[in-house]
Amino acid sequence: MNDTITIQPMTMADYEEAMALWRRSEGIGLRPADAAEHLARFLDRNPGLSFVARSETGLVGTALCGHDGRRGYLHHLAVDRAWRGQGIGRALVEEILAALKAIGINKCHLFVMKENQPAIDFWQHIGWELRKDIVVMSHFTGALDALTQENRS
Repeated sequence: MNDTITIQPMTMADYEEAMALWRRSEGIGLRPADAAEHLARFLDRNPGLSFVARSETGLVGTALCGHDGRRGYLHHLAVDRAWRGQGIGRALVEEILAALKAIGINKCHLFVMKENQPAIDFWQHIGWELRKDIVVMSHFTGALDALTQENRS
């Protein structure tokens, strides 16, 4: 592809295109927490930490990031299949890491589905460490709608 790519902060105006990209991207696990109202709250709580990549024809990449005051958490890095291999994913991650550093957050974590080997390979290729010393555990508070109860995975 020869289009110019621009990376800019994600806004809710990007939501529909982002959802379409996530739906067609292998390895992205969508849940009720990805509904528009929840993503709007996430973006408001974490301003300037989530980014999109755009070509002249539309959205080609996304990366969400939030923090807890000590650590950043990266979610939903996705690059349209036709645009992969051009450094877009790496550029999105670099934007996030720079934004975290600017607010004093020095470490970032991410979650990858265990069976998503291409994603694990990507992350290791760009310098992320595979942690084998921790286990992620989850518990639902009941704050989301009834659909959440049907999708507890």
